[in-house]
Amino acid sequence: QVQLVESGGGSVQSGGSLRLSCAASGDSYNIRCMGWFRQAPGKEREGVARIGTDGTTSYADSVKGRFTISQDNAKNILYLQMNTLKPEDTAMYYCAAPRWWYGYGNCLSSKWGDTDWGQGTQVTVSS
Repeated sequence: QVQLVESGGGSVQSGGSLRLSCAASGDSYNIRCMGWFRQAPGKEREGVARIGTDGTTSYADSVKGRFTISQDNAKNILYLQMNTLKPEDTAMYYCAAPRWWYGYGNCLSSKWGDTDWGQGTQVTVSS
């Protein structure tokens, strides 16, 4: 099992930036893919960005060009650099790592199976 701990959330004004971090521990050597998800009050959780161990990435259309996902494999830390933040980015942000995913493709576009989740970090963007 993998333990994930997020940090870096906070309150910023529209147009500002934040960088989220996610530290992985436990069976982190089994991690083959990671991602960031978010959930706003009254809304379903949505995927924000994903990254494979080879560094390939995918993003939700709503954050393309503004958010960047990256990882430090040596330190087992996942990052999400968020620029040009908008009020609609306000949500609880979660780090996640799938234990497996459906199909034979890569994890960037496949539906994830059993997934380890962090506790979340709140991001609030005011207008």
